[in-house]
Amino acid sequence: MDPPERCPGDVFPAAGALAVAAPDGVLTCWSTGAEQLLGFSAAQAVGLPAAQLLVSALPAAARERFARQEGWTGPVALHHQDGSAVECRLRVCPLPLGDGRAGWLLVAVRVREETERDTDPLIRWSFDQSPFSLAIYDSEGRFLRVNEPMAKQLAASERELRGLRITEHMPDQGFQAPERSLDRVLQTGEPEHIENYVRVPGEPHAHAWIVHFTPLKDSLGLVHGAQLAALDFSEQYAARERLALLNEASRSIGSSLDVPRTAQELADVAVPALADFVSVDLLDAVLRGDEPPLIPVDGPLLLRRTAIRSGVKPAVTVGELARYPEFSPPVRCLATGHGSVHQIGEPEITRWLAHDPDRAAWVARYRAQSLIAVPLRARGTNLGVALFTRLAPSAAPYGPDDLQIAEELAARAAVCIDNARRYTRERRTALALQHGLMPQGTVAQAAVEVAGRYLSADSPISVGGDWFDVIPLSGARVALVVGDVVGHGISASAAMGRLRMAVRTLADVDLTADELLTHLDDLVVRLSSGTDSGAEASSGEFGATCLYAVYDPISRTCSLASAGHLWPALVCPDGRVDFLEVPTGPPLGVGGMAFECVQHEVPAGSLLALYTDGLIESRHRDADAGLHALRGVLAAAAASSLETTCDKVLKALLDERSTDDAALLIARTRALDCGHIAVWNLPNDPEAVAGARSQAAAQLHAWDLDELTYVTELVVSELVTNAIRYGGAPIQLRLIKGKTLICEVSDASSTSPHLRRARIFDEGGRGLMLVAQLTERWGTRYTGTGKTIWTEQPLPTWLPRTGGRRADGPA
Repeated sequence: MDPPERCPGDVFPAAGALAVAAPDGVLTCWSTGAEQLLGFSAAQAVGLPAAQLLVSALPAAARERFARQEGWTGPVALHHQDGSAVECRLRVCPLPLGDGRAGWLLVAVRVREETERDTDPLIRWSFDQSPFSLAIYDSEGRFLRVNEPMAKQLAASERELRGLRITEHMPDQGFQAPERSLDRVLQTGEPEHIENYVRVPGEPHAHAWIVHFTPLKDSLGLVHGAQLAALDFSEQYAARERLALLNEASRSIGSSLDVPRTAQELADVAVPALADFVSVDLLDAVLRGDEPPLIPVDGPLLLRRTAIRSGVKPAVTVGELARYPEFSPPVRCLATGHGSVHQIGEPEITRWLAHDPDRAAWVARYRAQSLIAVPLRARGTNLGVALFTRLAPSAAPYGPDDLQIAEELAARAAVCIDNARRYTRERRTALALQHGLMPQGTVAQAAVEVAGRYLSADSPISVGGDWFDVIPLSGARVALVVGDVVGHGISASAAMGRLRMAVRTLADVDLTADELLTHLDDLVVRLSSGTDSGAEASSGEFGATCLYAVYDPISRTCSLASAGHLWPALVCPDGRVDFLEVPTGPPLGVGGMAFECVQHEVPAGSLLALYTDGLIESRHRDADAGLHALRGVLAAAAASSLETTCDKVLKALLDERSTDDAALLIARTRALDCGHIAVWNLPNDPEAVAGARSQAAAQLHAWDLDELTYVTELVVSELVTNAIRYGGAPIQLRLIKGKTLICEVSDASSTSPHLRRARIFDEGGRGLMLVAQLTERWGTRYTGTGKTIWTEQPLPTWLPRTGGRRADGPA
């Protein structure tokens, strides 16, 4: 036999009146409880039709359910053996037999036993006098009874509520959840409890409730209704919400070192948990990263609206100035350092709104209820003010607990805003330092056309030590430099500046590329150890990489040396892209290691690209992939202008949020042909001086530079005379017409001339002084066979013969 059909809550009392009937309704089993209830023994009852025990026929609904082999429960009157009628509650459950038929389990309970407890006054008093809000619902979820606390909460009497469902009395959406829970309890017979935050009709503001629903069952386990017990736990709920809000604030506020973003995070975290509208106003100095001024006490205060969170249109939008009178709550809280709670309608608020019609109109339009003004103050510095406003009429007015949590949020946000302000100041200082140390435009060169870019990293330590430089050298040559100092921040920028100045100083004495890096390496070693200035050694690592290249437009060669730096890219005129092999020496700061110089021929019109590792390496790409991408971009953009090429390279290789700074220097090489150069080999004879002057003057005439003849003859005379007198053969005179007029005299001596002050009666010693005074620049360059003394003169702006503007050297 299959087990009987079970329903939720089925419980059969051990001493109950139980009987079993066959499919035809004949009794086949009779329990002791049944004998006690009706007086018939088992021998008397078994074999009788069960229907004979009924005083009256069952209702039609019950018979229809039996026909479908479904259970039924209801009140009946049964015959007792003594002829009396027994009022019972009868439950009939089908017992499937497996052949399509079903027997029946019959359970009866005397009604008097179920109702005996109803007459107990203690039960009634416990319900009516309970301090908790209690309600009883029937099997359809309708009010039957409510105690006094519940009637007060619902603002209705038991008579008014009886027969209504929960949402029929309270149609607010917040009461749909309890009604659904009640329906589940009535259906399943299982208790439930929920938490609900809602305003009941008997309260002016919303409260937090714990609501317990318990099914009400008879002795057979049948659900006939449900009981609701509601507990107001608003204080515990508020404490829990405050902790959750503070936890969210600690997680959300201060995620960046950006002042406006941090202010917005404060506004976002407070809505809707603490306010319906939040505004954050800061002093302009805070947004600039400067030290904020003192708060005025005798006049209005102007603050910049920095952040807003609300679903309504504000009276002052982000970016506008908010004007606060000296007696207004925002100014007073900044002056005192303490927040304050205010209700709309207070004399202080009324006075403030009278001086601010726009704000008064906003308050009236959106029916603001109360507000909190809290100062944003960190490390003894006033930064601004935060205003928290409640607009919902059902929301409770602000109180001391709300002020406490608002001050806690503001204190956390103020520290983060001040950190962001300090970072803004430090970053601005570092960027200004770095900008001042980087090339501020490049002087036009005869040897190359150049363009460069520096891009800082998009990170809190975005200022780095990457740099590039273009240094004019003697003989129309030019030095191209790119380097990368280890680390970020002001210290890296300062180190970069020292190295850049050192490179310029060393380049000015015309050292070869490898010699220059050797001297630079010594400098970095001294800086790392502190011996350069007598200070203690730096606690951090101080190292750098550097690539130094010298291009000669006359020989069309490029001499390069590398201190741990990446190879440069060469784009030939035919579009082919190669990376020039350079012996890679150790990074600067290792000390005691040699550097090697290598020369490469570079066709005129080629592109030389020097760069740092920040350009080719990223979080999503290794160096090899970056070099491959650089090769492709340079090949595609070679025909563009240098400025356009730089932009295309940066766009293609750098992410939107690069983690390292990057420097890029691109140079297009030029060549000086024989039409811009004149060379004479001179004998070691004083009589050659006059011939040298004549040859120089004739060449200047051929170049339409007669205006420079007088000074050039004097320079040639002095330098050639010194070479013959103090130097030695071979002696060579060379004139170069580029962006300037260059005059060079070479000899076999390595002795360097120097300026000196001639006395009144000295017959010599004034020549170099005159040369230095009459030319723009002069200097000495040492070679493998001696030295070269060179001078530079600016070309005239207007050519005397043609009246036209001069040409600026080779195309």
